[in-house]
Amino acid sequence: MKILVVGAGAVGGYFGAHLVRAGRDVDFLVRPARAALLREHGLSVRDVDGNVETVPVSAVTADQLGSDYDLVIVTVKSYGFDDALKDLSPAVGPRTAVLPFLNGMRHIDTLVERFGADRVHGGVAMVMTRLGERGEIVQVGTLGSLIYGPLGERPVVPLDDVHAALDTGDHTATPASDIRQELWDKWVFLATLGACACLMRGPIGRINSAPGGQEFTSAMFEEAIAVATASGYPPGREARERADAIIANTTATTTTSMYWDLTHGNPVEAEHIIGDLVDRGRALGVPTPLFSLAYTHLRVYEAGRG
Repeated sequence: MKILVVGAGAVGGYFGAHLVRAGRDVDFLVRPARAALLREHGLSVRDVDGNVETVPVSAVTADQLGSDYDLVIVTVKSYGFDDALKDLSPAVGPRTAVLPFLNGMRHIDTLVERFGADRVHGGVAMVMTRLGERGEIVQVGTLGSLIYGPLGERPVVPLDDVHAALDTGDHTATPASDIRQELWDKWVFLATLGACACLMRGPIGRINSAPGGQEFTSAMFEEAIAVATASGYPPGREARERADAIIANTTATTTTSMYWDLTHGNPVEAEHIIGDLVDRGRALGVPTPLFSLAYTHLRVYEAGRG
């Protein structure tokens, strides 16, 4: 199977390195400057113990793409998705599957509209990594898993083939029978955690330990659950308990990548993770006052970045 990984950042670089190391036929679609660095120095991953492994990789730019890929894995940040979609489109032939590992649901709607449901799989990535100052992938926690499944009834690339490609033994790889539910479950959790951390400027444990903190995080969680339920994807008991174990924690230092970006002056995924949830709630008649506040807060931050 010939694979194109779109992006070589914290998610794409980490899992893409695993694919290369396992002998998969992989190209990375990146910008010209990043391509030059990868060709010269390879892709480096630093694990939680500080050990660095560098793997030689094949880097391509948009003008070099052909439609001979079997699987296109999209790993960019949501604010780069529209540009990435333009760049990757020539790589998607009639028998190509597109598998995005982004948060939220807006990108799923866009890809299905563009390529048809049978050429799109949904994907959930759980990983604790960041992009280092020298372009290396820095692992900041041991979590590393992928969940994926087709969105159409007759996928052009069967789930078994996708699983065989992604199951390298370096991370957990799990085929899903209902990937839309998995996507919603993660979105509810991530949006709640990210909105709480960004509004309160702190990790979840510190928020819950403050006066009114647990009432605040619980109310935020219930807003997200209400939108998911109205959309037809209420979280099951296991998913809710798993999320609540973190969201209600009084000692955890857990935050999200959106909080990290906010506190380091970077662009944030406000539209995709928070704004879209607010929009869907409004369309369904579900009030989301706390998420609306978080969205306004993040838009003010973005405006301040210029």
